[in-house]
Amino acid sequence: MHDELTKVDIKKMQEEIDYRINVLTPKLKEELSKARAQGDLSENFEYKSSKRELSRNYSRINYLQRMIATAVVVSTDSGEGEIGLFSKVKLYVEEDEEEMDIVIVTTLRQNSTEGFVSKESPLGKALMGKKVGDRVLVKVNDSYSYYVEVRAVEKGEDDESLDISSF
Repeated sequence: MHDELTKVDIKKMQEEIDYRINVLTPKLKEELSKARAQGDLSENFEYKSSKRELSRNYSRINYLQRMIATAVVVSTDSGEGEIGLFSKVKLYVEEDEEEMDIVIVTTLRQNSTEGFVSKESPLGKALMGKKVGDRVLVKVNDSYSYYVEVRAVEKGEDDESLDISSF
């Protein structure tokens, strides 16, 4: 499976990789060396902790490198008035009788508690390509779905202001 990412997503991941390799790894290795020099490794919490942090750092580097290697670069362009990546959308949720504001983003930058909804989520998938006035069925699973109405769409851009998820 390939992740659909933007050029900015890939740039941000590469920047994190570079930071982790060039800055964080040497720092963590130094901490590990200092902890190892303290003696008995079997009861040395600092040693175990340093070793674990270095391992997490390498895991994150490998994860990001795999993401970049398998990524499919997607465009942020959408038709006039259509919901696309980075569109700011005002929705009316019928069952809650409330309006909500969201931004459609790539999976790597989703944060639903802040209103950043992945284009791969049930809501994001249902909204892509829709326009103001459309009533959209959002199918969460086989037993639950709900309707939203698109009240406003503002074209957004991938301005690098959203951080990538650290998982």
